[in-house]
Amino acid sequence: MQSIPVDTARLGVLRCAIAPEAKISNSETQEVKKDRDGNTIYTVAVTVRQDRRRISVIEIAVSGEPKGIEEGQILKVTGLMAFAWAMGDRHGISFRADAITPVHGTALKAGGA
Repeated sequence: MQSIPVDTARLGVLRCAIAPEAKISNSETQEVKKDRDGNTIYTVAVTVRQDRRRISVIEIAVSGEPKGIEEGQILKVTGLMAFAWAMGDRHGISFRADAITPVHGTALKAGGA
């Protein structure tokens, strides 16, 4: 699978849509997915909005639990890579990052804009 580096500066504002959740590798046993070093892999749903265009949501995987991330908060994503994948007649793009960190003071308050 070929990895493609993503320039996050061109993605506009990256905002947490769903806080970090452990990625499940087996839905029957609820086994969590681990990386080569044994760290749990987490996913964070992130909204992307470029130049006042419509909002897209991407899920970004990261090794180890990202700390201090809340829904609505603006995020800094480091080392973002995209991977094209195909399984039978299904295909898509998955995303993985070296780190996802909050930009402090940016969480939306309940009922706020």
